[in-house]
Amino acid sequence: MFERQHVRKLIELVTVSSNMRIIALTGPRQVGKTTIALQACARLSKLGVLSWYYSAETSSPVESNQNNWMRENPVQMGTLSDGLSLVDTWKNARLASLQSDRGLVLFLDEIQLIQGWSNIVKGLWDADRREGYSLRAVILGSAAWKMLVGRNESLTGRFTSLPTSHWTLREMAQVFGLTPEEYIFFGGYPGILSGRPDPAEVTDWQTYILDSILKPVTDRDIMGLEHNIRKPALMRQLINLAPHYSGQIVAFNKLLGQLHDAGNTTTIARYLDLLSDVGILTALSRYTPKPHLGKASPPKLIVLNTAFMTAQSGYSFEEAQADRSFWGRIVESAVGAHLYNTRGPATRIHFWRHPPHEVDYVIARGPHLVGIEVKSGKSTTYRGLDAFKNRFPHAKTVITGPKGIPLSEFLSLTTEEWLEEL
Repeated sequence: MFERQHVRKLIELVTVSSNMRIIALTGPRQVGKTTIALQACARLSKLGVLSWYYSAETSSPVESNQNNWMRENPVQMGTLSDGLSLVDTWKNARLASLQSDRGLVLFLDEIQLIQGWSNIVKGLWDADRREGYSLRAVILGSAAWKMLVGRNESLTGRFTSLPTSHWTLREMAQVFGLTPEEYIFFGGYPGILSGRPDPAEVTDWQTYILDSILKPVTDRDIMGLEHNIRKPALMRQLINLAPHYSGQIVAFNKLLGQLHDAGNTTTIARYLDLLSDVGILTALSRYTPKPHLGKASPPKLIVLNTAFMTAQSGYSFEEAQADRSFWGRIVESAVGAHLYNTRGPATRIHFWRHPPHEVDYVIARGPHLVGIEVKSGKSTTYRGLDAFKNRFPHAKTVITGPKGIPLSEFLSLTTEEWLEEL
């Protein structure tokens, strides 16, 4: 059973006595948050730490727990139906924690489905701290923490964030044997793959991405959590349209011109921020030593998983590779998604443009500055990088592609690892 690095980190957080905050395990849909939680439960059991797993999702592993590794590592499991069941479960866990030398860890999956959950958890957690209970809580949700909590800041200072992201090439290659080209086309979703993807079954994969990922993200993770969506039709159109512009610098007015609903650029910018929070797409700002100037320029749109581009394109795996222009945008988007998904909390990802010159991506962290050019063809002209280097002499530059660092090598290291390497 493959374990992502989040399992080890999660166990560290719940077993360190100095950390008594709520742990928020958040991230996009279908990237394995529940699996991480259940694997942590199994590991904790072997360490002698009690753990309970409760979910507010009706189709949770509570109803279909058939895995041998879970049968060998029994964990108390149950479902949450409303706020009252959440309170009862928490209180029962309190009592059970008193009977364990190492306390108890309570996992609460899809917590956002419980109405008013944040105020309930605040009251229970504060009471635990006053009474000295050794109960730890891990909350799982398919969105960024600020979105799960909403505008209610009642849990400020009471949680530690453990974000997850889409699977990397290194993970998908290790578990499913994907080649770099297959990863670039099919993206980093493990749920649909039981082995190497069969090009003949691409329709099933497209249906999975569109119906099991994008639709729930729209209806539940955005519409269900963000109550200030005044134009739901506009948001749905944006989710369908924006991935087609991945890898391109696009003015908000241009997007508005493609949408069949009245809106303004402020609304579009805010909706794009929400799409970033749920792991669909992000808008990169232009790099400039003066950040406010970069925010004023048109952004560069990047899908955070290339499956959102390819599933809606209608292309097969072979057809996508044959269309060199389309394939080039997928490759560029895959590099951008990788840089964004594997960056550290203090690292920023931008692009750079000073007409007529442009650099695909810029990594900025403290004194570190790296310009990255993605080449999917055989071009040997790098005027953009040369202009960037002239403008910022202390910057490092990288080329990835046939004439530079191979994509397989570039995508095997995280953004932070690249900063240390260069």
